[in-house]
Parts: sequence; C-alpha cells; structure tokens
Amino acid sequence: MSNIQANTTTPETIKDFGNTGKFVKDNQKSLVFISGAIIALVLLYFAYQKFYLAPREIEANNQMHVAQDFWAKKDWDKAINGDAGYPGFKDIIVKYSNTKAANLAYFYLGTAYLNKGEYRKAVDNLTNYRGDESVVSTEALGSTADAYVELKEYDKAETYFQKAADKAKDEFLTPLYLKKLALVSEAKGDYKSALDTYQKIKTDYPLSNESQTIDEYIARAKAKQ
Repeated sequence: MSNIQANTTTPETIKDFGNTGKFVKDNQKSLVFISGAIIALVLLYFAYQKFYLAPREIEANNQMHVAQDFWAKKDWDKAINGDAGYPGFKDIIVKYSNTKAANLAYFYLGTAYLNKGEYRKAVDNLTNYRGDESVVSTEALGSTADAYVELKEYDKAETYFQKAADKAKDEFLTPLYLKKLALVSEAKGDYKSALDTYQKIKTDYPLSNESQTIDEYIARAKAKQ
C-alpha cells in the first residue's frame, strides 16, 4: 500500500482560504487602525516613563533625603512632616505618587508612626509599601506585625510574623520573627503552636541568638499546655 497521502485540499478548503483573505481585505482599515493605536500606546508609555516619571523620580529622591536624615536620627515628627522647606514622607507620597521614592516613603512613614505609637497609621502605611528588596520588605512585614500586636489584633500579627519569617530566609531575622510569632501564640493561649515554633527555632536555627535561651520558652509552653 502506498504511504503517499491523497491531497485533501478540496474546493471548500480553497474557498475558506479565500474567505480568510477576504476578511483581511474587508477589515484592512480596522486592522490598520488597531495596529496604529497599539503603537501609539507603546510610544506614549515610553514617553511617560522618560519625560514625566523619570524626572519626577529624580526630584523626589532629591527632596526625600532630608526626611531620611530625620528618620535616621529618630526625629519622627520631622521625618513625617518635613522641615526647612523640605517635605516629610507624608508629602512625598502625595506629591510624587507613582514613583519608587513614594513607594519607599510608605515604609519610612509607617515605621515612623510605629515608633510614635500611632499603630493604625503604621499599619496603613506599611501595608501600602510594595517592594522587592528583601531586607526592607521583610522589615515592613515584621513592623506591620509589631503594630498589630500593639493593637491586640493577634491573628493578623501571627500572619505577618509568619510572612516576615518566610521572607527573611536567613539565620538572623527568621528565628527572630519566629520567636515573636510564638510569643503571640502564647498571648492567644495557643501553647501548642507556640511550642512547635519554639522547637523549630531550636532545631532549624541552633546557632541563632534566640536558640541560646529557647529551652526556657519550650519549658514554659509545655507547662501551660
């Protein structure tokens, strides 16, 4: 039997091919318009990035360094509200929205409010921070959890301490946040979860500072079960 397959192109198939060409021909103006619109949008995007957003980013960073200095000195009020003609983080967020500087300002502003004892404002700003930088992102999650602890919203505190521990992935910060997580579990009366977390610190992070005294916490959690 021959392996050569018969030509399956039928008049109907040829007609379909012809219809495809007819569709393109009939809708040529629409297709050209759509293609032109896509190209225009791409050009507008790059123009927005280069001629609007980039200069604003530079200006925002130039304006923000004074607030950062106040933040480093723990002068929280001036870091938040600004001084001597320079804006604080609160104004940076409003004036330079959609910039990376404004996004980072959420972190600074949130931690400033946390240190001032304004915990709800701390949460509002820290949870608005969106960043990929691992250390700052981890600190933002941990600080959010700290604020929730002060607000006695322990379930949310547990969630954010767990996120911070998972995000950190190192020998220093992960056991620190795990210990805070376990302490919150104890505050809720969930001593089993606290015990499991303390034991995880002992097993997985034996060289950490937290592990040096973890047996005391393990014994306490066991006694309260």
